[in-house]
Order: sequence, then C-alpha cells, then structure tokens
Amino acid sequence: MTTTVPRFEELAAPSHWRTVDFISDLHLQASEPVTVAAWKHYLQTTHADALFILGDLFEVWVGDDALLEPGSFEAQGCAALKTAAQRLPVYFMHGNRDFLAGPAFLAHCDVTGLSDPTVLVFGDQRFVLSHGDLLCLDDVDYQRFRVQARSTEWQTQFLSQPLATRRAQARGIRQESEARKQSGVTYADVDGPAAIAWLQAAQAQTLIHGHTHRPAHHTLAPGLARVVMSDWDAAALPPRAETLRLSRAGLERIPLVPMYERS
Repeated sequence: MTTTVPRFEELAAPSHWRTVDFISDLHLQASEPVTVAAWKHYLQTTHADALFILGDLFEVWVGDDALLEPGSFEAQGCAALKTAAQRLPVYFMHGNRDFLAGPAFLAHCDVTGLSDPTVLVFGDQRFVLSHGDLLCLDDVDYQRFRVQARSTEWQTQFLSQPLATRRAQARGIRQESEARKQSGVTYADVDGPAAIAWLQAAQAQTLIHGHTHRPAHHTLAPGLARVVMSDWDAAALPPRAETLRLSRAGLERIPLVPMYERS
C-alpha cells in the first residue's frame, strides 16, 4: 500500500521553552488503576515547559458526551488533564483508540488539538510528530478502516447511538484486540521509505511517534531518524512508563518511577 505525503501543520516552540515532554499509548482505562495513578502522578510532578500527548491516551473514547456522566472514568481523566493544563500547555493528537475525542473534549480539558502530522520547530531543529498509525502501510485492513472511521458519515452514525450501546461495542472491540494480542500475531511496523518521505517533505530531521509499542531509535538515512515512544503499563514486571524529553541537549528517555506503593 502506498501513501501520499500529507499536509504538515507547524508549531514553533516559544523561546522560553527549555524542555518538552512527549507521551503516547497510555491506553488509560478504569481496569488499569496502577497506570492511571502513575499518569496522574506524572501530571502533578513534571517540570516540562509543555506536554505533547501523541495519541491513545485512552484505551477507547466513545464520544464527548461520556464526559457528562457523573463520576465517569472519562470525566475523571479530563479533570486531571485540566488541572495540569493550568500550569503548562498541553497538546493532544488523536490515536487509533481515541480518534473520536472531539471539540468538547479539548475545551473541557483546556488542551490544544494537534493535527497528525505536525512539525514542531524547537530551536534550530524540526521534528515531525505523529501517532504513527498512518505510516503502518502493511496493515492494509486497518488503513481501510482508518479512512472509513475518520469520515463524517461513519462518525455521525456511530455517535448517534446511545452511549450505553457505544460502550458495549467498545468492550467488544477491546476483547477482540486482547485476543489478537494473546494469539501472538505480529503487527505491522512503520514503513521506512514513507517515514523518510515525510521527513524530507517537512525539512525535518527526526520523526517522533508511538502506536507500535516498540520503543527504539532508528537511523533511516544520513541525518534522518525515527524515535519510537513506549506504551505504558505501570503494573507490568518490569513496569513500562516513560516520557520522551526534548531539551537543547537532545532527546532523552525518562523512566517514570511512581512515588507510591504498588499493591
């Protein structure tokens, strides 16, 4: 499957930003309280000047009206985001699990939406930011679904269903996804030539993305790199929870050690 080079939005970091944090693929859900607690602790303690969430913050997002349910997991998660956004700018990019997070979500949480992809200009460097799913070209079935699910018609039809119905469908999708993971199926990785084409078109040096759950640093070509962020599972042994931190010195992976006892 081939891809065309998309249009790049551009964001210039203010000169006073010294450190920028990137996180992705937390897949927050009520059934994973240790990861939720680690995320909330991180929001309260990070000293970054800005936070970029590059997709799949939530395991699933069935519509912004979920925020209106008193005590809902979505409402609690957005309350934590809103508190963090009061002390540092927070940017949010859709992933393949939370692509239905809409304008009400952004406004409720006081976060700024990001197009996928976006070019971040930081000092004299240019970084392409993406969730990463759009570059997994070998996953043909998913790419077809992605086009369908991003359409106004599909989203209108899905969101017109009662919230309880959407939640039930989401549970079914999660069960299917978990069964697929347990089967040992190999997921498609980012296409190298496509990543190079993106970087060259954006006149950038580094692509930062998540989605694949394969944290690594790949040299794509002389002067061009692909940096993959980690997913989060704070209850795993060993736990997975880290931020990718950008400063004038470059990129650094910061393991996050929760300051609370794990039960």
